[in-house]
Amino acid sequence: MAATKKNTYGDGVDWIRGSIIGKGGFGSVYAATLKKNTENKLRFPSVMAVKSSEVSVSTTLQKEMEIMSDLKGSPYLIECFGHEATISSDGTFLAYNLLLEYCSGGTLGERIKKSGDKGLPESEVRVYTRCIVRGLYHMHGAGYVHCDIKPDNILLVPQVNNSASFTAKICDFGLAKREVRNFKKRRITRGQNWQGTPMYLSPEAVRDNIQEAPSDIWALGCVVLKMLTGKPVWEGDTAGEIINKIGAEEELLPDIPDYLSDEAMDFIKCCLWRNPSYRFTAQILMDHPFLDGLTEDGDSYRPTARVMFDRPFLDGLSEDDDDEDSDSEDDSFGDSYCFAKAIVDDLSLYSYM
Repeated sequence: MAATKKNTYGDGVDWIRGSIIGKGGFGSVYAATLKKNTENKLRFPSVMAVKSSEVSVSTTLQKEMEIMSDLKGSPYLIECFGHEATISSDGTFLAYNLLLEYCSGGTLGERIKKSGDKGLPESEVRVYTRCIVRGLYHMHGAGYVHCDIKPDNILLVPQVNNSASFTAKICDFGLAKREVRNFKKRRITRGQNWQGTPMYLSPEAVRDNIQEAPSDIWALGCVVLKMLTGKPVWEGDTAGEIINKIGAEEELLPDIPDYLSDEAMDFIKCCLWRNPSYRFTAQILMDHPFLDGLTEDGDSYRPTARVMFDRPFLDGLSEDDDDEDSDSEDDSFGDSYCFAKAIVDDLSLYSYM
């Protein structure tokens, strides 16, 4: 049943449903405001985004709720305040609702479109990229893969101390899944078809139906390239044409314009190795020079989740060394990037080099 009126899914105990602000494959999203007489003003913000679908087809939303509960604690992932069932305005069905953080800045995709396909200033891209990297680090450390990183799944929230600047937050966990970290099990369970948006799919997703943490990093590289250029990462009139290019035996790669800064080009290259074993991790990318010197949301936040790797190229980069003379954890993050970069510079497998 399609939702066409604002009250099709009904109001909540503490909130009133407003106009529709978005619609996807798994539900419609509405703005919602708290009722004046509610006793839960401390539990909910005054404005929320409510993602709804009929209970009979709400399996994905319920799964999303479980995943978001597991991922609490990162300011770079959209916050979930709970869930609630409502009765439709005509009393004919029940609706399942996720109560989510409202992001008044809209989506990153909308922000890119406003640039007129010219791309965003690099200074702005760096801010959004750091937020996304930190969000992915938290997700991957908790054992989850997003599987659909793209501009439309990144929301912008005005910063508390500067309403003209935004923090980027990852949203829409409907396709997210537990990461399979054992390579043998990964090969056994890869029979399912890929999920996500063709433009941002990794080669291993297209060829082998494998979507793990490196696939999110590939998508991140595509998102950064899209932000900087304003243009599609791949040329193609249909999803099939794009899929064929990504999975091509010639091992094609997206074009990176030479007018970008050296740091921006290198960051994108670190994400777009066709072999997922050579892609940098979110942990290492946090200390890439492209993200240096950013202090707009403070430097105190450092995700606590640890990332375990089964990729040969990155062995030894995820855990602190046992050397008694090792430096602090913060220093180890910078060291891991330098070490990984040194190895990359010695490899001849990278098509961009």
